[in-house]
Amino acid sequence: MKKLDWYIVKKILTTFFFAIFLFVVISVVIDMSEKAEDFVRSKLSTAQIFYQYYLGFIPHITALLFPLFVFISVIFFTSKMATRSEIVAILASGVTYNRWLRPYFVGGIFLATILWFASMYTVPLANKKRTAFETVYIDANSSYERTISTINNRGNSMYLKVDSFTYAVINNYDTTTKSSNGCYLYKVIDNKLVENKKADRMFWDAKKRKWMLQSIIIRDLDTIRETLYQLPESALNFTATPRDLLRGKYTKDILTSPELSRFIDLERKKGSENINELRVEYGRRNATPVSVIILTLMGAIIAGRKIRGGSGAHLAMGVLIAFMFILTDKFSTIFSTKSNFPPILAVWTPNIIFSFVVWYLYKKAPK
Repeated sequence: MKKLDWYIVKKILTTFFFAIFLFVVISVVIDMSEKAEDFVRSKLSTAQIFYQYYLGFIPHITALLFPLFVFISVIFFTSKMATRSEIVAILASGVTYNRWLRPYFVGGIFLATILWFASMYTVPLANKKRTAFETVYIDANSSYERTISTINNRGNSMYLKVDSFTYAVINNYDTTTKSSNGCYLYKVIDNKLVENKKADRMFWDAKKRKWMLQSIIIRDLDTIRETLYQLPESALNFTATPRDLLRGKYTKDILTSPELSRFIDLERKKGSENINELRVEYGRRNATPVSVIILTLMGAIIAGRKIRGGSGAHLAMGVLIAFMFILTDKFSTIFSTKSNFPPILAVWTPNIIFSFVVWYLYKKAPK
């Protein structure tokens, strides 16, 4: 790392962190104004609101627009360098164009690593704090949320596979009490129903770390005659934990990547319909850091050329490209969650397309 490298890397980091700091402050102020009534109704102190909500909100909003702020920051300070003819002087001194781009690549990798680790672990943990607050103090006060909750609770059943032969139907599962108001188990061997269990209640025993059934009626159909008998309580041989039965709208946001991978595998075995949405979220946590590197190089190549209009023209071009990037990402995500477009392609399509854009701009850039 030469002085030139440290100079550019320092510019990348200082400009980005300053821009993201201003953005976070503005976002917090806007969010506070929108949720002022909910905060007053919660009767919590300012310190409690900050620790219970905003310590989770700030990482969430930062990660959301992290790549775009890296892109805009790189365009901003690189355009200033081009306007002051610094880049012309660098290239005229014998530094090759590829050598000039190297510190941008290093800075992009550094920021991408931060985002990758945060997306895997830090942001989900922060989302757990944020969503817990929203569920209790914000969503609970929304008439829309109450209406949707009422609709979903009517006939709310979960269908899943317990083992190789047993299938379960769980009615009205409550994530708070970790229990349900009814459970049906069907054992099928060679396409033939051999056993049917009905339990009035299923709950999670934290001490035994097992699911327990209460008031069980068992119908044994594996003989010529049907056998009917009852049990007051019995353990259920089911490897899933209460976390695996989460079905809230925030589920994919609050699970770390290892937990999300395990949850996706469980949902696949259950045959869930929204599994593509989970796979898109998992894939995005790996694809978005790569977007940071791509957008960093793109910003350097675009703003590295001195043009009429200066920084204003560069920023306008950057905003246009950022809009196209977001549009591509949204379209590919919708095609995956609403149709049969593979999730892995959905999350990597923007990176693939804009990699070719970077290559084209690189070939056309004056060196």
